[in-house]
Amino acid sequence: MKEVKSPKKPLLYYYGIVLLIIALFNLLVTPLLNRRSIEEVDYGTFMSKIEAQQIEKVEIDDDEIYYTEKGGKTVYCTGVMDDPSLTERLYASGATFSRDVQKTMSPLLSFFLTSIVPLLLFLALGRYVGKKLVEQAGGKNAMAFGKSNAKVYVQSTAGIHFSDVAGEDEAKESLAEIVDYLHDPKKYTDVGASMPKGILLVGPPGTGKTMLAKAVAGEANVPFFSISGSEFVEMFVGMGASKVRDLFSQAKEKAPCIVFIDEIDAIGKKRDGQFGGNDEREQTLNQLLTEMDGFEGNNGVMILAATNRPESLDPALTRPGRFDRRVPVELPDLKGREAILRVHARKIRVGDDVDFHTIARMAAGASGAELANIINEGALRAVRDGRKTVTEADLEESIETVIAGYQKKNAVLSDHEKRVVSYHEIGHALVAALQTDSAPVQKITIIPRTSGALGYTMQVEQGEKNLMTRGELLAKLATLTGGRAAEEVALGEITTGASNDIEQATRIARAMIAQYGMTDEFDMVAMQTTRNQYLGGDTSMSCSEQTQREIDRKVVELVRTEHERAHSLLTEHRALLDQLAQVLYEKETITGEEFMRILHAAQKEEEHHA
Repeated sequence: MKEVKSPKKPLLYYYGIVLLIIALFNLLVTPLLNRRSIEEVDYGTFMSKIEAQQIEKVEIDDDEIYYTEKGGKTVYCTGVMDDPSLTERLYASGATFSRDVQKTMSPLLSFFLTSIVPLLLFLALGRYVGKKLVEQAGGKNAMAFGKSNAKVYVQSTAGIHFSDVAGEDEAKESLAEIVDYLHDPKKYTDVGASMPKGILLVGPPGTGKTMLAKAVAGEANVPFFSISGSEFVEMFVGMGASKVRDLFSQAKEKAPCIVFIDEIDAIGKKRDGQFGGNDEREQTLNQLLTEMDGFEGNNGVMILAATNRPESLDPALTRPGRFDRRVPVELPDLKGREAILRVHARKIRVGDDVDFHTIARMAAGASGAELANIINEGALRAVRDGRKTVTEADLEESIETVIAGYQKKNAVLSDHEKRVVSYHEIGHALVAALQTDSAPVQKITIIPRTSGALGYTMQVEQGEKNLMTRGELLAKLATLTGGRAAEEVALGEITTGASNDIEQATRIARAMIAQYGMTDEFDMVAMQTTRNQYLGGDTSMSCSEQTQREIDRKVVELVRTEHERAHSLLTEHRALLDQLAQVLYEKETITGEEFMRILHAAQKEEEHHA
């Protein structure tokens, strides 16, 4: 899209203000600070000092006499008297003396020449240079504070369109209706329908909220104003509100048009009414509320806004009549991930062996931005290997790079550590394979990664799962504890390698008890609430201390039960654990197919012996 930029304010004006302050300080304040302390005395004191030979230096002016005593820094001043023998007495006392024979200038004239004239010259020069810079920038007023600096896009064939956005079909449908209304409003007004004044795009980071707004700009034949919520925040109270007024003033002049405010939570947070709050932000929000639903109205001005913190927005901003429609832009499902991968794969050369469905299954839970990064990492890997096409192995490795980081080429594990990591990862994989509710194992590796992982086991679901049963969660807990259980069974000791497993198992067990109602004791009572669901999902307990202690006891009991189950499974299949760990120790990386082939062969051999 072609962007029409408003002229920027010349920086010379800001520098000029600073230089002006410095100049005034040097001209007016510094002389006063540097002025010597002068003490006035009578002429008799001056004469007695001469006779006592205590005077070191004397300066005689037309009206006054200045002198300093020997070893002193204070300047004394006295008036001039008719004393013809003064010079002889000064000479006899050993003092150095001189007379200023030049006529002093009038104080008023001196101030005019040293202060006023340089200031006028400086202002004239600054105005001339500033005018030239403004003319070059195409602007008229360089000091226009409170003006909106929104970027204005006009229609262009080289921009982003709905065809470039995949995986968010519901969001595109809602926004396509808005674009259609802007193209042909009569079709809607004939029925009596009116379009929403504001549309709020909500979702996790990286899901494509800003890209959808750009697609609207690419599809619409109307002016498109784009600005970030943080650009309304100013140091001076009232400047943000002034920017809002100016933005909507421009939008009304070019209606019908679209205004897009990114990260609107920067100015749209709830007003708490506490003393000493952010008055500037609240005034900006009040002005935005007035512009969206005031007496004048904004016919033809459609407002899009994006945020990943919808729960923090002020209720007055999200009520009907302002942001009438909320469009969720969630993480893509399996079909959406495959479509997004195909869209980004248009920019690279893809080999014939690439199966985007498989890559999409492996990238479960990835956002659109992460999927774009996976495609780019795969292309970079192909270039590093000297190839001109991207293979499926490149994309699979790029998924691991995004999840766990790059392989640490120089990381050297001791023989004992390598064996411990082998048993740990095989413990995860074997416990998962011996349970019916676990996801299939895709890959096992003991190659260290830059994220700090010394190895990992990748499990990939066959299809898209939106719900998890209690049995599946218990199987996941057992799988997470399988690494520590393998260390206990095979080596008789435990290591620090299970820290991440412990963290995940604790979080799942606590959610089962306090959030999912999967316990008989608390039934369907929520003991824990989730905040910032799109930004990590922080949780907070909403129960008494006694109940929280009981929840903690239940969490420990649940994790311990699954840990014991994993321990018994690995003890029962100890020979298989040793065999698989030895294979992983030698190969360092095995695929899920290799793992299952060894497992099935061992199970058939056990059945044959039985």
